Amino acid sequence: MFGDPIYSNVRGQPSPTSPVLGADKRPIPLFEILLGGYFRNQQGRKWMQLRRCQPLLCSMFKTSNEEHAGPAESMAQGRILVVDDEPQFLGTACRFLEARGFEVISGTCCREAEERWGSAKPDAAVLDYSLPDGNILDILPNLHALDPSIPIVVLTGYASIELAVQAIKLGAEHFLTKPVDFPTLALMLDRSLENQRNRRKQALDRRRGRNGVDPFLGNSGAIRKLAETIKRISSAESPILIQGETGTGKSVLARWIHEHSGRMKEAFVDLNCGGLTKDFLETELFGHEKGAFTGAVQAKPGLLEIAHKGTLFLDEIGDVDLQVQPKILKVLEEKQFRRLGDVRDRRVDIRLIAATHQNLIGLIRAKLFRSDLFFRVSTIPLVVPPLRERTEDIEPLANDLLERLSSDLGCGHIEITSEAMRRLRSYAWPGNIRELRNVLERAILLGDTEVIGEKNLHFDEHESPETKIETLDRSLEEVERDYISQVMHAAGGHVEGAAGRLRIPRSTLYAKLKQYKLGRCAQAAASGS
Repeated sequence: MFGDPIYSNVRGQPSPTSPVLGADKRPIPLFEILLGGYFRNQQGRKWMQLRRCQPLLCSMFKTSNEEHAGPAESMAQGRILVVDDEPQFLGTACRFLEARGFEVISGTCCREAEERWGSAKPDAAVLDYSLPDGNILDILPNLHALDPSIPIVVLTGYASIELAVQAIKLGAEHFLTKPVDFPTLALMLDRSLENQRNRRKQALDRRRGRNGVDPFLGNSGAIRKLAETIKRISSAESPILIQGETGTGKSVLARWIHEHSGRMKEAFVDLNCGGLTKDFLETELFGHEKGAFTGAVQAKPGLLEIAHKGTLFLDEIGDVDLQVQPKILKVLEEKQFRRLGDVRDRRVDIRLIAATHQNLIGLIRAKLFRSDLFFRVSTIPLVVPPLRERTEDIEPLANDLLERLSSDLGCGHIEITSEAMRRLRSYAWPGNIRELRNVLERAILLGDTEVIGEKNLHFDEHESPETKIETLDRSLEEVERDYISQVMHAAGGHVEGAAGRLRIPRSTLYAKLKQYKLGRCAQAAASGS
């Protein structure tokens, strides 16, 4: 009854007048209008105030919702922006909402409303209509344009039908008259935040269906072991460190962990730290205040604030500047940080997932990574196996990628011959799953049939198609000698760096260099002994 867009007239009889439409062109439910204390008369030209029905309706909605909500501590929580120029009302509203479990940010004018909206990133807002420097409708379009998903409740002591309709059309979700019934306001915020989460969840589900990738696709022992490990720790809040070669799917795994965690309804914010300068990384992570440096013309929230209550994924954490690392450690240990140019700490609640293709232990020995940060981010270490160690998974991975690529490229069903599949299984895949996708996409785009044959496979130049995972006619010593030689070459002849990549002690590497008589490297080892 209360969601019916056909409103009642003065005498309580149904009136087939047209409903008032909101910003989304849908009718405003009756209970939202009545909670504000207004209804339309039979002619539809006036709104009449019925404050006496407000307590009854409030008690009705309070009862039905609170029966299911449980105690205040278990209700949905969020960050609420409250803006009002009456000190008594503002103080009362803030204390009440904080007692209900909300985090409250307050302001007293339009300017502060815009500033808090950009800096605090509220989950919902309660805004008074009349403020000292203007009315809220003047800035409502700007606020709504910055983030249309944030529900807004507009309050006023001097309401009219025109004002209510204008506010809702400009983006307000609710319109209430003063004096405000605070339990009703809290329930409205709970309902709005729940609807917001549901909308985000639906968008996430649609995105999963379109772009979702199963990071555990395959039946190899390595990938099954990884899946079992993640199943045991999925509900944990501890930091996770994902290690693996480039292209193995570390970011896909990080997103999957977030989407199957208790924070799945909140934001997943990712940042690739590779190649970022110290100043740029600090600005991106922590944000800055207006005037913090040349060019900082306005305050900017950092990714930490955007990830509040969600998951922050730092890809290539091994590239983070040494001067920034202690600040990240402070976030993990104290759950607070400071914007550039600010003097106050801000609290933040995030779950950190980090990833790297580098050997962090080697970086610690080379004094390029802090050991205390390593021990903090690697509470739960995960290793994604390279594709060459899970060759039995290449076929299901290739078929899944072909299905997705054919859909993305708008072509029909694509098949692959058994000869082409054998070639894929025999290739070493230095670029792992990313390279596999590139090879298949290239075959689809350059091919002229719906069947991919061996001749359609063109591999990257750094490896020939004949590259094998390992040939069986070589001894273990030959394979080890060649591999150590390649790693030493990649490390520029530095024993410490090569030992880090090989994940063996330097003394062991020195012994191997002597054993295999690897030229000047062996001489260096001999001279160092």
